[in-house]
Formats: sequence, structure tokens, C-alpha cells
Amino acid sequence: MNVPILPEGLEYVRTTDVFDNDHVPPGLLRAHRVAEGVWGQLVMKSGQIRFVFEDSPDEPIIAAGSDAVPIPPGRHHHVEFDGPASFVVEFYKIPESEKPTEGRESSGLYDESDE
Repeated sequence: MNVPILPEGLEYVRTTDVFDNDHVPPGLLRAHRVAEGVWGQLVMKSGQIRFVFEDSPDEPIIAAGSDAVPIPPGRHHHVEFDGPASFVVEFYKIPESEKPTEGRESSGLYDESDE
């Protein structure tokens, strides 16, 4: 399994509200990406999910407990619930990049057709 590593030197931007089975943006359940210049990190709070990079769908990452899954800029992915679970997404920017607009750090948090 090829799990990315969060690079050193990134600058913290924000953490989302807690997402769970009943309160998750629909975009996170289908292919979406983190904005250019931004890294995401899914951090589990409870339960278990499958985290799937679209370029390696046969190698899902099972995240449980307090696991964290780093998400590189521009790499398409989605999450799948295996049962009751909750998580947050932390966002970090690459130092030379502009700070992203809140809510626009990931295309899974908004409807791309609104652009």
C-alpha cells in the first residue's frame, strides 16, 4: 500500500467540523481533490472508513481509531463508510502558496459546477 507522507514545513490552515455518517458533504463520497498548493489530512475520530485514491482503487486504505491519512494536492480520492464513523480533515498549505479560501480547500466540500 502506498500511503503518502505529510511533508515537513507545511503551514496549518484549518480543521473542518466533524463529519460522520449523517453529516458528510456528498462530494467527499465521490471522487474529489485537494486544491493545488494544499495538503489535506483525514484524521479519524471514531469507527472505520475506507479511503480510496482513484489512481489505485484496488488498494483502499482502512483508517480506524486515531489514524491519519495524508492527502497530496490534486490527487483524486473518496471515502467510504464501513459502519458508524467520524473524522475531520485538516488542511495545510505549502509555504509559498496562497492561503486557500475557507471551504475551497477541497472540491469535495463544494459543488464544482458553482465555479
